[in-house]
Amino acid sequence: MYLSGDLRKGLKIEIDGEPYIIVQFDFVKPGKGQALYKCKLKNMVTGGQFDRTFRSGDKFNEANLEEHEMEYLYSDGTNYCFMNTSTYDQEFISEDQVGEARNFLKENTVCNVLFFKEKPIGITLPIFIDLKIVKADPWAKGDTASGDSKPAELETGYGVLVPTFVEEGETVRIDTRTGEYVERVKE
Repeated sequence: MYLSGDLRKGLKIEIDGEPYIIVQFDFVKPGKGQALYKCKLKNMVTGGQFDRTFRSGDKFNEANLEEHEMEYLYSDGTNYCFMNTSTYDQEFISEDQVGEARNFLKENTVCNVLFFKEKPIGITLPIFIDLKIVKADPWAKGDTASGDSKPAELETGYGVLVPTFVEEGETVRIDTRTGEYVERVKE
């Protein structure tokens, strides 16, 4: 159980049976009266956000969240199938819950799946993922209009800027937090 004094950015709490994460936090102490805790909360299931003010002395339940290591198997168009690497149970996660991570998901990628009351609500990818370039324009010597990078398409369909020396068919390492090229990977 949390008290209002425990509130901080990134804390996961349960309100009215739903998990929320605090995305913004301000502490206000007026001259008279109780201290106020102004928070912007994000629903971890629906993604909706709203502002709420709490008073000192308010209590909150800790969100009953679990994280399991799971392997991505396939997508049927609207849902993504993941397999628990220890129990071999399969779970389907909706496209909305996968979010931007779908740009970097390829079969057999191991990631962490977040569960709330035994239902999957989101995934966390590894920080770096190696993906193959399926389309990249050749670089023309003297082409300085585009600078020192060129657009390329990865095997997942995601577009990324890569250095001019990277060619189609090569494997590159991508930072999943920013979606940017990190380095070329030797095979």
